Amino acid sequence: MHTLHIDITGHGPPLVLLHGWAMHGGIFAPLVEALREHHTLHVVDLPGHGHSRDCTVSLQPQACARAILDAVPDAPWCGWSLGGLVAQQAALLAPQRIPALALVCTTPKFVVADDWPHGMARTVFTGFEAGLRSDWHATIERFIALEAFGSDHMREELKLLRDAVLARGEPSQRVLAEGLQVLEHGDLRDALPTLAMPSLWLAGRRDRLVNPQAMQAAVALAPAARFVQIEHAGHAPFLTHADAVAQALLHFLQEHAA
Repeated sequence: MHTLHIDITGHGPPLVLLHGWAMHGGIFAPLVEALREHHTLHVVDLPGHGHSRDCTVSLQPQACARAILDAVPDAPWCGWSLGGLVAQQAALLAPQRIPALALVCTTPKFVVADDWPHGMARTVFTGFEAGLRSDWHATIERFIALEAFGSDHMREELKLLRDAVLARGEPSQRVLAEGLQVLEHGDLRDALPTLAMPSLWLAGRRDRLVNPQAMQAAVALAPAARFVQIEHAGHAPFLTHADAVAQALLHFLQEHAA
């Protein structure tokens, strides 16, 4: 098994950053720039992504979370989208090691259900899964377009996502399919009431992948959670509103510093 790739940069208390589906840690460059004077950042490339392309750890949240826990110090975690699902799982597995949890445009359950009306239609994910088998490049392009859609800076965000996605090489197609399965079937709602540490749920008001109302519903389930919304942002607010995201994170982390 090849090891996970983790970039370590900055100085100060440690903070772990986890990216979303089909991306890699390099997508956080604007946020890293805003945080590196305040924190030592452990920027993870998830298994099968970026420089962790040859890592054979499963992307299933429990296995993925355990592998990352083995590779990083005790620290707050910040997860975006799919990375947020892994971060939630890690916090549930090892609450003594994660004193605070920041979750950016993510949710405990991505797909709509009778008792979860703000998720995405399952057909969105099954469509992407079918697309991976026929033309994975076009499927990633469609996903990126959905990530950028709605943002007040849509063209800028779309360009940044397009430029970033293959900057560290092609992601593993096996892991891309596995990641979509995780997004389609993951459901951590029942465990959220046991989330011991303070959590920040940071939404983009114009996000078309993760409805801010789903994040508010998650906040209602977690005992020490708060909700912050970036008004003009889409699914990747740290690309277009890095200063606002950094300010919210720093305020939260300073307030809950051990």
